[in-house]
Amino acid sequence: MTSRYDNRNIGINETEQYKEVLDEKNLRLIRQYFTAEFKYPTIEEMSGLELISHTWKLGDKYYKLASKYYNDPKLWWIIAFFNKLPTEGHVKFGNVIEIPLPLEKALRVLKV
Repeated sequence: MTSRYDNRNIGINETEQYKEVLDEKNLRLIRQYFTAEFKYPTIEEMSGLELISHTWKLGDKYYKLASKYYNDPKLWWIIAFFNKLPTEGHVKFGNVIEIPLPLEKALRVLKV
């Protein structure tokens, strides 16, 4: 299944700013993922998707919804991205969020 880390560029961080951390951990460099840049889909791109409405309630988590609708909790980021709410801390009780289905089409829309 697709991970949000697939097709991500990996950079090497060996800047002076991290010298103390590198020395402390006996490392010469740190490999890290660059931040992905997604373009939010247009109305036309989203037209082929079914959006399931879900009212946010106590105990809800993106990973639980991803597990329920996509059978993979690691795909929580798709729901977060489509709703422009990057973390659960951005969602308030009673907010209605949309779960894009089917998964394959949602991934194509994201160009992942």
